Amino acid sequence: MKWIIRLEGLAVFAVGMIAYHYNFDSWWWFAGLFLYPDLGMLGYLVNTKVGAICYNLFHHLLTAFCLCCVGWFFDQDWLLILGIVMVSHIGLDRVFGYGLKYPDQFKSTHLDKL
Repeated sequence: MKWIIRLEGLAVFAVGMIAYHYNFDSWWWFAGLFLYPDLGMLGYLVNTKVGAICYNLFHHLLTAFCLCCVGWFFDQDWLLILGIVMVSHIGLDRVFGYGLKYPDQFKSTHLDKL
């Protein structure tokens, strides 16, 4: 089952890369912003519950989808870039086995224990 989730993550990563390619020219922005969703880990400085909420907010495809939709609808390229980069980041996280976090500890994810 894990390989199916990893293939799905690879597909999500590829969709993000393709979407970025068709909408923007500068890959420097993509590379520079690729790790911004990991800012959600700063919540773990408070405690594991806040950390899990922040991490999951920054690593949920619905958040990325909302950013993309709002950016596209209101013609705000910066929101569209953030959404597309977030999609790719989430996909690559799934390839490496990182999932959404449970509030008990950082290594407890919806996919498996890390």
